[in-house]
Amino acid sequence: MKVLLTGGSGFVAQHCLRLLLKHGHDVVTTVRSAEKGQQLLSANPGLPTTKLSYVIVKDIAEPNAFDKAIISSPPFAAVLHTASPFHYTATDFENDMLKPAVNGTLNILNAIKAHAPEIKKVVVTSSFAAIINMQSPPEVYDESMWNPISWEQAQTNGAMAYVGSKKFAEKAAWDFMAVEKPGFALATVDPVLVFGPIMEGSLTSLNAVNTSNVVFRDMIQARMKDGITNGSFSWVDVRDVAAMHVAALEKSEADGQRFIAAAGRYSNSEIASIIKKHFPSLQDKLPEHIELESSKAGYGIDNSSAEKLLGVKFRDLAHAVVDTVDSLLKVEA
Repeated sequence: MKVLLTGGSGFVAQHCLRLLLKHGHDVVTTVRSAEKGQQLLSANPGLPTTKLSYVIVKDIAEPNAFDKAIISSPPFAAVLHTASPFHYTATDFENDMLKPAVNGTLNILNAIKAHAPEIKKVVVTSSFAAIINMQSPPEVYDESMWNPISWEQAQTNGAMAYVGSKKFAEKAAWDFMAVEKPGFALATVDPVLVFGPIMEGSLTSLNAVNTSNVVFRDMIQARMKDGITNGSFSWVDVRDVAAMHVAALEKSEADGQRFIAAAGRYSNSEIASIIKKHFPSLQDKLPEHIELESSKAGYGIDNSSAEKLLGVKFRDLAHAVVDTVDSLLKVEA
């Protein structure tokens, strides 16, 4: 089918793009600049424009941002919306983060309803931030839960604004479905922290590595030789997140569903010990003795619907770490 992929140069989107092409779909991706579009074409060489092309959408939060991008011949059958607004330094959290996130999501949904009646499926990338409850976490999280943060609380600081922007953008999508009753089905994917291998050719320097892979870069560049920073997190491999998006697009069982993308927990010390074990050449970049920190959390996450409805099995930590480090070592080889 023909798919519009928004935010195509993002970390998750690059893996979604690769998988969509592998599954035989034709893809048009939105990017913020021609330079980013050309980078995507270069990373996926030898394809005719009927298989892969790009269209520029500078700011997804601008009114009618997607009205031109959504019109295509032949028409799109589905949309994978991974794009989120981009703000390096937000100071006005409501106007720089919350409203743009909501507007970006509503812009794509309104554009589809108004201009692209042939589209039957939309998958939106959300975040576990839309589900998590920092004040009183449940024993086990599932897809029925929502972060209780209010619009006012989300304006307290940058971290709260980020979490709030994810909740309110996804909530806006489900409210749109309930009120507008459009001719397409919606599914959302809500990942925890996403790391994994970078696409070959997507980076020229490790200085520009995506945030969730920074810990790997710091370890292989000896920035943690004097000690591993504490930290334990829920995680998921980017390739599994991409697989969930594409399966949600292709399977009618996903219609109307939210999916938590989570493989398990890790601590930074676990990552360091896996690197030490599998990459002898990097041993001198890491502390001689690594004390394993527990990665247990006070809550569980029910991720069973990813396997039951989407058929996605999550990779284990060792595979994800080894593949990630392999991909980063190639950048400055």
